[in-house]
Order: sequence, then structure tokens, then C-alpha cells
Amino acid sequence: MGCCPACGARGMFPRYLKVTPACTTCGEELHHHRADDAPPYATIMVVGHIVVPLMVLVEELYRPPLGVHMALWLPLTLILCLALLPPLKGMLVNLQWALRMHGFDPASDEYEPLPAPESAPRPAAAQP
Repeated sequence: MGCCPACGARGMFPRYLKVTPACTTCGEELHHHRADDAPPYATIMVVGHIVVPLMVLVEELYRPPLGVHMALWLPLTLILCLALLPPLKGMLVNLQWALRMHGFDPASDEYEPLPAPESAPRPAAAQP
């Protein structure tokens, strides 16, 4: 969950959902991942299975007004979605790595080595 699939080091996400191109510890290339659309769908499924039963339970036991439901469930849903999205994306990237999907297998046709970083442009020489 946010750890390198090869060595287990933390730091797969330098930003909220941005996957680092390669592990800073072991050098494993992670730029092959195709975990763009699946993590939000998985997050919605997990959060829905948590929030909906709780919502039904509270409604059946206490019958609160609509405003209480909105004040309770909207923030909870938002917080759960934002909290679960990075770990679920990490799990999906790790699953792709474990199954050698989308170029993680060096013997596959999809494999592309990590491109070499471009050198920074040098400032132009001062003209006399």
C-alpha cells in the first residue's frame, strides 16, 4: 500500500496519487503501471459497502432528519474516499507488477525501459 512491490520500501507516491517512475531504493521501474481508472472504481465499491449499510442501520434505528444524514454521511464518504484511494492504487500497481502486466515483464512486447532523464538546458553563453 504505497510500497515498492520489489523491495517493500515506502515512497511509491511522491505526491498524492503520482507514482514514482522507479523505486528510489532498489531501482525497480514502476512507470509501466496502468492503474488510472480502476482505483476510483475500487474505492467507490469499498466505501459504498461501508457507508450504505451504516446509513441503513442508522435510518432504521434512529430515523434522523435528512439534514443529520447529510451532515454525517457526506463528510464520512468524502474522507473515506480520499483516505482509501492511494492504498488501493498502490495495491493495484503491486498486483500488476506481481502478474507481470502492462510491461512489467521484460520479456513482453509491452516492455519499455525507463527513459534516460534529459539533461537540463545550459544557459546561453554571454555574448561580448
